[in-house]
Amino acid sequence: MYSLNLKQKKIIAIVGIIVLVLIIIYFYNSRLETPQLEDDILVEENQTNSNLGNKTDEKDLIIIHITGAVKMPGIVKLEEGARIEDAINKAGGLTEDADISKVNLAYVLEDGVKIKIPSNSDIGDLGENIIINGSGDNILEDFENSSDNNILNINKATEQELEDLPGIGPSLASKIIEYRNKNGKFSSVEDIKNVNGIGESKYENIKEKLCVK
Repeated sequence: MYSLNLKQKKIIAIVGIIVLVLIIIYFYNSRLETPQLEDDILVEENQTNSNLGNKTDEKDLIIIHITGAVKMPGIVKLEEGARIEDAINKAGGLTEDADISKVNLAYVLEDGVKIKIPSNSDIGDLGENIIINGSGDNILEDFENSSDNNILNINKATEQELEDLPGIGPSLASKIIEYRNKNGKFSSVEDIKNVNGIGESKYENIKEKLCVK
């Protein structure tokens, strides 16, 4: 049986040690490189998530033309869902002669509308709508329904206000609200005849007291 001499044993031992050292060095380097790779992946993921978050947080902008009793009238950009109060603040706030006693500051704005904030001198003369858009809405809170003109906007009237009309009790008032919620705004006063229970006779009694805006 072949037997290794001392020299051969030393060579094999040295080779074994070298191989072992190389293996150790390999695994040591691998462990050093892996965290760096993971860090790069984490950084990239964080950047991606950050970009996605920014896109999610971004809201569509609307453009409003605000005039009247504000310090900086003109074009303002607001986030979608902004209200009259936001537009006033964006325009530098109110002037000293502004009168917002009847302005609905909580009115939700739409893109492309023009707002006129009234002053003390013109609050009594509302020939020009405070807000001008396709539907001609007026942002004066319940101005259309005020006792000064006794005209009821059937697109905004509450059930209680409708009940005050001659011949319109709680049942019919509820039907009007239900019809409006289901079909949208009335396009004309005469459309109220589409509500079940309002015939020609009843319509003739109330039509002069109604408007649509």
